[in-house]
Amino acid sequence: MTIGVLQLDLRIPEARSLKDRRRVVKSLKDQLRNRYNCSVAELDPKDRWGRARIVACVIGDDSRFVNTQLDEITRFAGSRTELIDYQIELL
Repeated sequence: MTIGVLQLDLRIPEARSLKDRRRVVKSLKDQLRNRYNCSVAELDPKDRWGRARIVACVIGDDSRFVNTQLDEITRFAGSRTELIDYQIELL
């Protein structure tokens, strides 16, 4: 069994308030859950308008499958908002 953890650091240029930021982050989290059947959580900084950190987790029998899923999640998130940095860790 392989556990893959993906940390995404995002920039949200269209956010003019925390409400705008929450709307974008919630939408992205819901899309990732529905499309990739992964666990998604938001981490700090929650009080900055233009930045967000999202963590996704995928579990599978094959490490190549888990890594491929995390790569696809990264590409998808990058197509929806500006991706600053990401980190993949397989356990």
